[in-house]
Amino acid sequence: MVGLGAWQLGADWGEVSEADALAILHAALDAGVNLIDTADVYGDGRSERLVGRLLRERPDAGLTVATKMGRRVPQQPEAYRLDNFRAWTDRSRENLGVATLDLVQLHCPPTPVYATDAVFDALETLVQEKRIAAYGVSVETCEQALAAIARPGVATVQIILNMLRHKPLEQVLPAARAAGVGILARVPLASGLLSGRYDEQTTFAEDDHRTYNRHGEAFDVGETFSGVDFATGLQAVRRLAPLVPTGATMAQFALRWILDQPGVSTVIPGARSPEQVRGNAAAAGLAPLDPSTMDAISQVYDELIRPQVHTRW
Repeated sequence: MVGLGAWQLGADWGEVSEADALAILHAALDAGVNLIDTADVYGDGRSERLVGRLLRERPDAGLTVATKMGRRVPQQPEAYRLDNFRAWTDRSRENLGVATLDLVQLHCPPTPVYATDAVFDALETLVQEKRIAAYGVSVETCEQALAAIARPGVATVQIILNMLRHKPLEQVLPAARAAGVGILARVPLASGLLSGRYDEQTTFAEDDHRTYNRHGEAFDVGETFSGVDFATGLQAVRRLAPLVPTGATMAQFALRWILDQPGVSTVIPGARSPEQVRGNAAAAGLAPLDPSTMDAISQVYDELIRPQVHTRW
């Protein structure tokens, strides 16, 4: 299933007007998208509030909203406690205009959080109090993903998975399938690299993380171009481009590769226009990629990308 990531509607991808954001959201529903992923920190709540307006305008759309919490405070394990969880989810409930949040994910918490029973007991309390219907974890590393999957109450794990980030295929996806845990694949286009629209002359706005986080200055560098050096990423995309099926775009090809991985529940590309939303959603209608194409993609990864990223996350 193709969902919509709503980070870009809040901040960190250049300016997106409210009118443009709402046009993107409505186009997503019109294209059949039924899951939107947001977070309380995206624009300090702006993304959630825009999604909340969509919920009011389209109350019968059958939309599931996944949000995240924990990144509005310093990243210290002791911050992940019940009183903060209540306050954070109450704020998200207000932003979204709902009594119960569909899915709340810990937003790439510090590693010790995964081993803290009290954290997951607190999440269970939120379910009992009907503040949330389910909970999951958004992770940076495969080790964190496996720790989350081992927790019996975790419904979903969100992890970076794309043609330039293959490591989750080895253990994370099989473990999630065995445990019945959903996988949300984020950064599916490697921050736009896999759209095929960039070259060495491409520049990004100063308030775009693809400018200010190239080396992890603001947050984990793996969130920007999947941690791949920009020049190497361009080289990989040029080798992948001839593999794109007739009638498909490079972005659709990249999304189809993710959808073909056993264990993936939803892929959540962002979009900066209604046209991008429609194009992304159409990837679900492409035929599965053939084995020879899958092998060729793996070869590009092994030769160009694996040395840079495979041991890091």
